[in-house]
Amino acid sequence: MQDYPNNLPNEYRPLSAWAYFGYNILFAIPFVGFIMLIVFAFDSSNINRRNYARSFFCAYLILFILLIIVLILCLVLGISTASLYSSL
Repeated sequence: MQDYPNNLPNEYRPLSAWAYFGYNILFAIPFVGFIMLIVFAFDSSNINRRNYARSFFCAYLILFILLIIVLILCLVLGISTASLYSSL
């Protein structure tokens, strides 16, 4: 049973904790990380990496939607950075 991860085909091989750590760092790089995120999200060479990239992409999408909602609320309520600094 010790050979379990090594017996699996490459596309089903689990990712190590260091792989997740490295992918977090890679995806945090502004432009290159986003491009690699999209590449890994559609790549089928490792299903675990693909699913992790898709979950990371979903998190980016949720943050982007929340940012848009906050910006719209700020525009509707008339809140700007100038008004925030003038009140200090």
